[in-house]
Amino acid sequence: MISRDMIEEAARALFTAGETREYLSPLSERYSDLSITDAYAIQQMNIERQVASGHRIVGCKIGLTSKAVQQQLGVDTPDFGVLLDNMQYGDGEPIPSSILAQPKIEAEIAFVMGRDITVTHPGHLDVINAIEYALPALEIVGSRIANWKIRITDTIADNASSSAFVLGTSPRLISEFDLRLCGMVLEQHGNPVSVGAGAACLGNPINAVVWLARTMSSLGTPLKEGDVVLSGALGPMALVAPGDIFTARINGLGTVRAVFEARDNEENHEVTA
Repeated sequence: MISRDMIEEAARALFTAGETREYLSPLSERYSDLSITDAYAIQQMNIERQVASGHRIVGCKIGLTSKAVQQQLGVDTPDFGVLLDNMQYGDGEPIPSSILAQPKIEAEIAFVMGRDITVTHPGHLDVINAIEYALPALEIVGSRIANWKIRITDTIADNASSSAFVLGTSPRLISEFDLRLCGMVLEQHGNPVSVGAGAACLGNPINAVVWLARTMSSLGTPLKEGDVVLSGALGPMALVAPGDIFTARINGLGTVRAVFEARDNEENHEVTA
């Protein structure tokens, strides 16, 4: 583990990189003793900074739900990040390039909680009974680490490599479609760039939400009524360029579009020490 001063230093560097888009060398290389606990402390420090500036927490995102990605990063568990109100965009609402950081996009199922989860070790029935409805969603992931050269501690510290998310407007009860077998296609300007299904997310997106519910309960911040949960990618990520339009179609759930504004100025991708 690293010192409190180092945690504050790392959090400040990530926050500044997000503002300036002068991306960082990996934190896991800067701080050789950086632990997962340290990484979540860095994440929390920057969330608190945003809340203090007037933003509010609206839910959580789950990352590393693909076994292949877990193996790539040398872990066997998902991670989570925090969703804030300033990260949310509506279906087809223009997304400014100023909030993006080396962006990629992935299609997901979002769940909206209809009641608090109050049990200490929630199970599948607790989670199913607490979900009010599902929505098609797109997550725009991003990294303040240059060239996405990340390890597990880098992505956790960087709020699970999050930037923004888009929610569709076709709420469905989870009993109305097959969460495991629902097919997904992600199109870029009408051309398919990613395909998948619910089973790509830990076998079933509900499994991911159960993991999150247990994790948040153990941290003393259980999921509550109104929370949005992005449950994890249904297929591979796609690169985003200025002016792109992506449409995700999820069988039985509906469609959602992400529209990216064209960029007037070149981004700065310099690596800072």
